[in-house]
Amino acid sequence: MKFKWREMGAGLIVPVILIAIWHMFSTNGWVNPQMLPPPGEVLLKWIAYATPAEAHDAAQGNILQWIFSGELVRDTMGSLYRVVVGFLIGAGLALPLGLFMGANQFVYTLLNPLVQLHRPIPPIAFIPLAILWFGLGNAPAIFLIALGAFFPVLMNTIAGVRHVDGIYIRAARNLGASQMTMFTRVMLPAAVPYILSGVRIGIGTAFIVVIVSEMIAVNNGLGFRILEAREYFWTSKIIAGMYSIGFLGLMIDIAMNKLNNYLLRWHRGLEN
Repeated sequence: MKFKWREMGAGLIVPVILIAIWHMFSTNGWVNPQMLPPPGEVLLKWIAYATPAEAHDAAQGNILQWIFSGELVRDTMGSLYRVVVGFLIGAGLALPLGLFMGANQFVYTLLNPLVQLHRPIPPIAFIPLAILWFGLGNAPAIFLIALGAFFPVLMNTIAGVRHVDGIYIRAARNLGASQMTMFTRVMLPAAVPYILSGVRIGIGTAFIVVIVSEMIAVNNGLGFRILEAREYFWTSKIIAGMYSIGFLGLMIDIAMNKLNNYLLRWHRGLEN
């Protein structure tokens, strides 16, 4: 426990130094405060962003309603909903396809050229088609997020299955394991570290795509709010929205890291 607290404290050193430098540049007039407002102003704007206008409801006893009715909470929940749904669709399609392509050389040879043709195309390039196909709203945003999460999960799953140590496969064959047993008991467990790495990368990509899609296709969410703040030149709100995305992504990454450590507690790479 002491080691974890020390590690957390060490991780705060660089951010604190950077915030101090930021504050020094902003308050001493070395940069235009309109372009880069001081950290304190950004914090106040973040609090205002998170606080609902109907604050008087708290005095009437509607505490929970007051807490969960802020603009920031609504935007965060909207963005998170799109990320979760889009990621589940993309990963849900990529995982079985990746396992199939990794385990079957014929399927891999058949589909790999098509995958490699589309993989370099950024999901943002599909925005015009997504709007034409799905219109405006959640549908095009979810489609783009699913597309962004699909390829990292797919490629890591394929790599995980195809890079299983040959010793394990030969040992399973010598013991008389069937193809299904070899896949479920040898290939799939050995590929789990790769799959989880793909999931982690896919979630990060989903966050990138959701912000871009919200700036174009929907009228709420963190991306939409950042674009709105840009139009009114609310620099402090832009930065507050950016760091809201960062903190949300950080919390999800911490949760994913803990899940990885739990699922891969057998893995030698996690041994101390």
